[in-house]
Amino acid sequence: MRIVIIGAGDAGQRLASRLCEERHDVVLVDHRAQPLEEIASELDVQTVLGNGTSPQILEILEEAGVAKAGLVAAVTARDEVNILAAVFAHAAGAPHTAVRVSSDELTAKRHVDHLSALGIDLIVNEHDECAREVLSVLNLGGAKELVRMAEGRIQTVGTDVPPGSPLLAGPLKDFPRPDILSGVRLIAVMRKEKLLMPRGDMTFEVKDTIYCVGRPNDVRAFLDVVRPDRIAVHKVVVAGGGGVGQRLARHLERTDKQVIVIEENNERAHECSASLEKSVVVSGNALDRAVLEEAGLTHNTAFVASTGNDENNIIACLLAKKLGAGLGVALVSKPEYVSIINEAGLLDRAVSPYLTTINAILRFVRGTDIRAVTLLQNVPGELLEVHVSGGSEWVGKALKDARLLRRAVVAAVVRGEVASIGTGDTVLQEGDRLIVFAPRGAASKLEAVFRK
Repeated sequence: MRIVIIGAGDAGQRLASRLCEERHDVVLVDHRAQPLEEIASELDVQTVLGNGTSPQILEILEEAGVAKAGLVAAVTARDEVNILAAVFAHAAGAPHTAVRVSSDELTAKRHVDHLSALGIDLIVNEHDECAREVLSVLNLGGAKELVRMAEGRIQTVGTDVPPGSPLLAGPLKDFPRPDILSGVRLIAVMRKEKLLMPRGDMTFEVKDTIYCVGRPNDVRAFLDVVRPDRIAVHKVVVAGGGGVGQRLARHLERTDKQVIVIEENNERAHECSASLEKSVVVSGNALDRAVLEEAGLTHNTAFVASTGNDENNIIACLLAKKLGAGLGVALVSKPEYVSIINEAGLLDRAVSPYLTTINAILRFVRGTDIRAVTLLQNVPGELLEVHVSGGSEWVGKALKDARLLRRAVVAAVVRGEVASIGTGDTVLQEGDRLIVFAPRGAASKLEAVFRK
């Protein structure tokens, strides 16, 4: 598919890189020559120099081949630029458009309906995507990463192996609770940035990160056993009352958790206080020890650093953990920081705002049989939701007879309203949805497999 990306910032470059892995024909548009030159030297993309909202936008879009594109994604840092560029792209013949926004108002239903009437098919609110991801982690203590698929019927959870875990007692085939293990499917193990595929004879090490797939209750039961140390979060301290911080606090106000928001900017602190109903808003610097001590950090406290500064977020989390917080989560934009954090085990979770945006757009860029694609933050692989269509040669075949890609794992099968773990004896039926873990870039290959 030809995909035009407007905006060559961090989000645009990472989206382009990901789409190139899938062998899409990518065109990148930006008004700055330098980022275009940099990405053209690294990726096989076409670049077009031009402003997405200039009077010459139609000529720029024509040069980018927008009429032949399957999707135009506007992902600059400015909402109005993205919306206007998408409207122009639709007028120029683009069949589908997607925009990245940060404003709460633009994702209200009345505005979504208006923008849809103007030809915008997908609106991705980066801040809200991040807030929901953090909320998922907080609601399932011990989860380093959590992805919901198949309307929430299936979860994929990544968690570290702590000292004392029964997983350390011997090989996986001798796990002392086979009843618990039968409810989930282990799909990956990360050991010092190396991906290992779980087998019956595998033994685990402290600080391994394991990824399992299952129904929510089964995943929670599995974590109860393998993570006896996992924390039940009763209080959440949010550092930063900006877009992500406020959204997260609003979500948390619907739970039974106590919420404290720390915001350094007085004007924004007053805004938070006025817009939030149950949260306590503190005007202060989250890097100030006295401010954190006043917040009352305990073992059952999760500290979430969501300011716009990666370095401050990391340092604030480290300080909060030192002062007693049981869980530390930081918003981190720079990918090089994420890998360092995970390798060194500095924090419990790093959330990438760009990855949440990319995942939302990838779920929109799908073929007939690949219904959803989700990148995992810490694993060089992806989760795919594969649809078994009528006429496929796989209908009536058992999974053990399926010849899938190397390292591809069918983790779960969703049949109607019922989700179950995939086993070798599972016989596929028309309409089944398969949750598959596969190497990055495998979506198009898997789609070809299931079209046979």
